[in-house]
Amino acid sequence: MKPSLSTLPLRSARWPGVAGLLRNQGQRGRWLGGLLGLALVGGCAAVGTSSDPATALQSATRLTWGASVPAVAALSRSSAQAWLDAQLRPSSAPPTLPGPVQAQINAMTISQRPVAELVADMVQQRQAANALPDDAAKQAARNAWQQEMNRLAREAAQRHLLRAVYSPRQVQEQMTWFWLNHFSVFQGKGEIRAMLGDYEDSAIRPHALGRFRDLLGAVVRHPAMLQFLDNAQNASGRLNENYARELMELHTLGVDAGYTQRDVQELARVLTGVGVQTKLGGDQPRLPAAQQALYVRQGLFEFNPRRHDFGPKVFLGQPVPGQGLAEVDQALDRLARAPATARFISGKLAHYWLSDDAPRALVDRMAQTFQRSDGDIAATLRTLFTSNEFQRGAGGKFKDPMRYVVSALRLSYGDTPILNTAPALGWLNRLGEPLYGRQTPDGYPLNDSAWSSSGQMETRFELARAIGAARPDLRQAVEPPVPGSPAAAPTPPAAPLPAPDGAHALYGQPPGADALGARTRQALGQAKSPAEWNALLLSSPEFMRR
Repeated sequence: MKPSLSTLPLRSARWPGVAGLLRNQGQRGRWLGGLLGLALVGGCAAVGTSSDPATALQSATRLTWGASVPAVAALSRSSAQAWLDAQLRPSSAPPTLPGPVQAQINAMTISQRPVAELVADMVQQRQAANALPDDAAKQAARNAWQQEMNRLAREAAQRHLLRAVYSPRQVQEQMTWFWLNHFSVFQGKGEIRAMLGDYEDSAIRPHALGRFRDLLGAVVRHPAMLQFLDNAQNASGRLNENYARELMELHTLGVDAGYTQRDVQELARVLTGVGVQTKLGGDQPRLPAAQQALYVRQGLFEFNPRRHDFGPKVFLGQPVPGQGLAEVDQALDRLARAPATARFISGKLAHYWLSDDAPRALVDRMAQTFQRSDGDIAATLRTLFTSNEFQRGAGGKFKDPMRYVVSALRLSYGDTPILNTAPALGWLNRLGEPLYGRQTPDGYPLNDSAWSSSGQMETRFELARAIGAARPDLRQAVEPPVPGSPAAAPTPPAAPLPAPDGAHALYGQPPGADALGARTRQALGQAKSPAEWNALLLSSPEFMRR
């Protein structure tokens, strides 16, 4: 029997609301437990192929970052199949975003300056700061450098969040987040904060729905990954195995694929000489005549044959002749086409999109598609999305913090431009899943239990109340202080705008209202204000899952 809100330990038939819930400390713990239990078994109906409004709502809930009035309207205008076809094979042209949103992105430094120039500038600033003889001046210069590095990382996070909320290419945006998490880098190391925007836009997003081998190759050559996993220090005679190990364990084969420590060492030898050069321009380093043609410099990426181990190697049971950078491509081909990689990637995709325990038969079929299509990610996803298991698995996935926050914003704000992303980025920090904030290379966990604790739920209720009431209001821009002006001078707060109405527009009447349980509808019917209505919906068991 499917649980309902009537199973919750409430003192009366009326749902107490988020504000009342948070005031009632005695009830809170039991209520949280009850709601959590309900959330773990509730959810929306399956994805179908017709374009009726109810099915469009179901599809939008599962295949986008979160249902919204515009997303449901787009799905209602065409069949779900046609919509999915367009999502899986998006144009290479930039997507159309709301004008004020695109204007924010265009104004960012990471959108205006090439990464090589940006990183070289930041390296130069750091070196100049460290060379200052006066301690106070040195510390001030270092602080200024840190602030600028933080600002660049914040731009990358703001851009990612805005695209997640507004891009019409929702499957591509979700897969961009998925691969950023799969190929996770931590922003706090080296110059990575200045590289994040380019890492996402040149290495990840263009290949998010393409061939896995192309994605893998782009990541291997990106300076953010090479710095994060220390391959920039990997050289002949000074072997560093970090990247080689994670490349096999986390990025391709998986931990239980049967490779050996010898394979890790051999792959590390293959990767020697693959590194980062942060100086702009300059001459090619002095090399023996036989190695000069093997030197490669592309932006910040460098392959220096002087640092490479040219000895013969044996990797995954097959020889790798010493030939320089070509060895890397040979090893990546071997990794990308291994049956273990097909199973590992397919299992992780099913885990992300469907459930913690996706059916083995489905994962096997996805792995077959992956191998048959030479690692075509979109084809593998199509096998998943069109499967009976996926249709039966609606509501099988509890939202992680990123999905909870983005889906709440998409539902509440719709096409209304968000001009202040700082609160939303702060919410992701509070929920433990900030963009580019995972310190270990394994990425954030994808399982339900990692995000469904009582503390997590309590914070979500607080955020539901804030988002529902638009406090702070993300529709109002926060103007940066003009250099030289009295920035500390207080300015009067802007007049508050009404609570966002997107949630009510979608769930205030059928078919949205029909997707909610009777007890949720009853509680919403007793809300005393639009803000309270929003908060109750964003706290409901149905909204916690997809």
